[in-house]
Amino acid sequence: MNDVVAKQNAVVEQMQVSPLAEELAERFARAGHRLYLVGGSVRDALLGRRSGDLDFTTDARPDRVLKIVSEWGDAVWDVGIAFGTVGVTKKGMQLEITTFRADTYDRVGRNPEVTFGDTIEGDLLRRDFTVNAMAIELASKTFIDPHDGLHALAERVLDTPATPQESFADDPLRMLRAARFAAQLGFTAAPRVVDAMTSMAEEIDRITAERVQAELSKLLLAADPRPGLELLVDTGLADRVLPEVSGMRLAIDEHHQHKDVYQHSLTVLAQAIDLETSHEPTSEPDLILRLAALLHDVGKPATREFQAGGGVSFHHHEVVGARMARKRLRALKFSKEIIDDVSQLVFLHLRFHGYGKGEWTDSAVRRYVTDAGPLLSRLHKLVRADCTTRNRKKAAALQATYDDLEARITALKAKEDLDRVRPDLNGEEIMELLGLKPGPDVGKAWKFLKELRLDRGPLDHDDAVAELKKWAQAEGIGNS
Repeated sequence: MNDVVAKQNAVVEQMQVSPLAEELAERFARAGHRLYLVGGSVRDALLGRRSGDLDFTTDARPDRVLKIVSEWGDAVWDVGIAFGTVGVTKKGMQLEITTFRADTYDRVGRNPEVTFGDTIEGDLLRRDFTVNAMAIELASKTFIDPHDGLHALAERVLDTPATPQESFADDPLRMLRAARFAAQLGFTAAPRVVDAMTSMAEEIDRITAERVQAELSKLLLAADPRPGLELLVDTGLADRVLPEVSGMRLAIDEHHQHKDVYQHSLTVLAQAIDLETSHEPTSEPDLILRLAALLHDVGKPATREFQAGGGVSFHHHEVVGARMARKRLRALKFSKEIIDDVSQLVFLHLRFHGYGKGEWTDSAVRRYVTDAGPLLSRLHKLVRADCTTRNRKKAAALQATYDDLEARITALKAKEDLDRVRPDLNGEEIMELLGLKPGPDVGKAWKFLKELRLDRGPLDHDDAVAELKKWAQAEGIGNS
């Protein structure tokens, strides 16, 4: 036992605890209370991960906490005080201090009946995973680990302080958090956790779509979402929150070189993540690109057709997939912008395959750029990521062909404004030339000129006028 204590104390000494935490602990000690660094803050410190926020727990009741920090912090907020949480900002760092909790749950929804506890051990017992159930009593630098979270951290295992059944019955969102931590931290769920997630998957229906969406977004934005997604699918949770993804296991992809479309999609997601920085460096993970990569082939199961000779086709799966992606993202309460962008990328992801060996006309290239609009950079990455063939020669040929398309786009952009293709005549000019008043005919004329611009590129003013008048005469519109 002494060896365990010595090891724990050595761990604490090696940790880089913020001077602000120690300063705050001194204030609590002078007030007769103990302050503990707790949860993810301890976990991340032990993993050597930087955390911009610090979480604390204390025996002090909320009104007492508010009094202790009010004169110390640069700003204090008490919006969570009913749940025992007081927030404080100091020197640009956010800190949250929560009174020991000993909550009970009705196991119908997710909201607990808030009860304040009296011991750190009781507080840690109610936490989601043992790696989040460690604490440091800051005044004495004592490491508190009643559930062997340090060992779980070393083994990179996710387990629960109480039984998984109790933990997930209290808060089913913890099952999604397990998948998220698998993605973010590269941890493996303990067998009993996996069993509980599998048998209790339907409990996730108690959780609001907004909270499910928040966890899924965090999972997808992790460095490697694959382990988390696989855990969701393997336990059946994906059947409740992302059924289109687990549904892709039913279809074999057209190249016959992956186990199924599901595995292909996970590979595309991984390759899209790699391209986020290698193709066009960016400082932030791209949720829209990642959602599109994961969902780009969800239309395949519904469009699968077996052909004579053993072939499989998925005609128009991009159309069906875009519709399915839109429906799922709406159900998960994603923003309209994300829904529109992801579904458009899914719709466009096959367009490039008509390029052949460069047979597209300039008109087709213009339409590709125009239809993608501000999503063009993401579409480039998605199309490149969608090449998962193991045939190196074929993969190199596909990438070279896409290089050619990008080069053609660059060349056209040097000649004309491809980012904002508009008719060569504006609405006022159309009305003046044809003697029209605002109305549907002006819109039809504008659309004609837009199509003409896409087909032929920029026209001289006189040529545009002549084409407009010829079209209007044929349509019986205006005074032409």
